[in-house]
Order: sequence, then C-alpha cells, then structure tokens
Amino acid sequence: MDTLNWSGILLGVSAFLLIGIFHPIVIKSEYYFGTKCWWVFALCGIGFGIASLFISNTVVSAIVGVTAFSCLWSILEIFQQRERVRKGWFPANPKRTAKENKAKKQS
Repeated sequence: MDTLNWSGILLGVSAFLLIGIFHPIVIKSEYYFGTKCWWVFALCGIGFGIASLFISNTVVSAIVGVTAFSCLWSILEIFQQRERVRKGWFPANPKRTAKENKAKKQS
C-alpha cells in the first residue's frame, strides 16, 4: 500500500466533467444550428473512437474513448433537445425560427 492507484478516480472525474461539458454544447448547438449539426457529433465521435484505439496510455485512451461516446450520445440528445425546445422548456432561437417559418410558408 505504498502507492495509490489514481486511475479510477481520474477516469471518473474525467467522465463527469465531459458529461458536464457536453450538456451546454448540445444546448448551444441546437440553439444556433438546429438538429442539422448531428453529423459533426458523429464524425467527432468516430474520430475520437478511432484515436482511442491508437493511444498506448490506458488512462488517456479511456478518456478519449469516453469523449467519443459522449459525442455519439450527443446525437440523441440534440434531437431530444429539439423536443424540449418545442415543449417550451428551453428558448428557441428567434432568428432560426423566423427562417424556418419563412421557408415553410414558401413551400
């Protein structure tokens, strides 16, 4: 018991912080871009996932892997955020809403 293994605590804190960071990213992304930016989260998730396979340090690889799946989970969350906005739980972007309403009227 000379040394303590901090890997688990580091991974736990990292996962907690990443989840906390992605929450406002999803909200802001939906506000400014709507759901059409889901592919950015997909590409980032795939990229981070592939990167984690090539990182030899286990802790860093795990953190990058958690980042990958946080990106992929954000795809689902951005569509759920759209529904939360529709229900009035979060504010809609008035500029984007005006453009969407104008496009609907023209079609």
